Amino acid sequence: MAVDEDLSEWQIAPTSKMISYGFGYLIVNYLIGSGFALVFYYYEVEVGLPVLFVGLAFLVYAIWNMFNDPLLGYFTDKPKKWTKKWGLRAPWVVISAFPMLVCYYFIFSPPDIDPKQNALPIFLYMIIIMALFDTFFSIFNTHVYGGFTNQFKSEYERRRGFALIITVAGFGVVGIRLIPPLIIQYGDKSSFATSALLVVICLAICSIFLFLGLKESEEMKEMFIRGYERTEEKSFFKIMKISFRHRNYVISLVGYTCIITAQTLSAASGIYMLKDVYKVPFTYAVLTALAGLAGFILSIPFWYNYARKHGFKKTYYVSLIFAGCLYIPALFMTNIWQAVIVTFLGGIPYAGYTVMTMPVASDTMDEVATSLGRRQDGALQGIRNFFFRIALIVQGVVLTTIHIFTGYNPNPNATQTPLAIIGIRIHAGLIPALIMFTMSIIFYKYYTLEGAEKEAMVKKLKDMELY
Repeated sequence: MAVDEDLSEWQIAPTSKMISYGFGYLIVNYLIGSGFALVFYYYEVEVGLPVLFVGLAFLVYAIWNMFNDPLLGYFTDKPKKWTKKWGLRAPWVVISAFPMLVCYYFIFSPPDIDPKQNALPIFLYMIIIMALFDTFFSIFNTHVYGGFTNQFKSEYERRRGFALIITVAGFGVVGIRLIPPLIIQYGDKSSFATSALLVVICLAICSIFLFLGLKESEEMKEMFIRGYERTEEKSFFKIMKISFRHRNYVISLVGYTCIITAQTLSAASGIYMLKDVYKVPFTYAVLTALAGLAGFILSIPFWYNYARKHGFKKTYYVSLIFAGCLYIPALFMTNIWQAVIVTFLGGIPYAGYTVMTMPVASDTMDEVATSLGRRQDGALQGIRNFFFRIALIVQGVVLTTIHIFTGYNPNPNATQTPLAIIGIRIHAGLIPALIMFTMSIIFYKYYTLEGAEKEAMVKKLKDMELY
């Protein structure tokens, strides 16, 4: 159930700020979804690095970032000399944005070395450049998402703000997703670098629009500084220990991890489905991208009103069930036109749980703040990033294991065996579906931050001057 609020006491964040944050979410969602989805295929098939090395690189990279992310969130989540003038989060977003994009380009520009002759240099390059990319991405992601919690405080703002944000992000992500299919050709390694360069230019422009809406109010700056001055500083592990006492926060972490894991597996499987199952050029990804956008955008008003009537919890678990059902067709679809229809339908629940992801996360961070005595949203987002990296481990392990056991042939011109096709279908559809169904049940059964419990939390935050 939705919470009743007296909006007369709020200074509602302007629409322009919500739209600016939409560009931040555009950048994050493109990079963790469509942008990174090509990396496994690129190194396995186009570069020719043995799949065991590719999977191991993903595993090493993900484990490194699981520890790197929360620590970066913790160390950048403290007032600095510049906080009084520039704010707590805005400087970190600006500092990290362009180095992150440069590193993304270099992921698709490895040394011109034949991995069949010497795989080690490519393997090491893959790990190092992905780790550098993620260092800047973690800072950027932490403070864009942490900024949402601070900038948009009421349930109304979070519901309305995220509806606007995902509308901007939805159009933007799909618009940029159209670039790779128009550039990339199977068997042409350089086409991936060209595509990455054009993507980086587009995302750099989006970064400028994001910067326009990052400004933090004087009251917000004072809230950050005051919170640190009047409470004892807590170590990262103390913050983690306190946050894990809050069941709703833990459930939001598990939910985010499950959603990203399912999306990551499905997105990484997309190019394999096009090439090996539907047997069409990668250009046809334009059709599925546009179909997904149509379903996504058309259903946002429905989910916005559904959340207003039924609250965050029900919207979240209902859309997760729906999403799980629409991963199942990947097990039997045989042509691109079936995929277009299913992708359109899949855009509907995607809008539902996306509309809810940050509002739910923000509510749980608010709840943790009542125990901490101050805002630590950067550190808490860093912990979320820690769990998100599990998705990369799952992707690396699942794709590597299935491709080895089903005998996937990494030659760009190869025709795959029926067993290899079954393997692709499993990591494209069956596993993501099971993940979504499981998370829906967990969220329905154990998440409680709604109604009177949420209203009491908001009152406590106001009394603590943290809202």
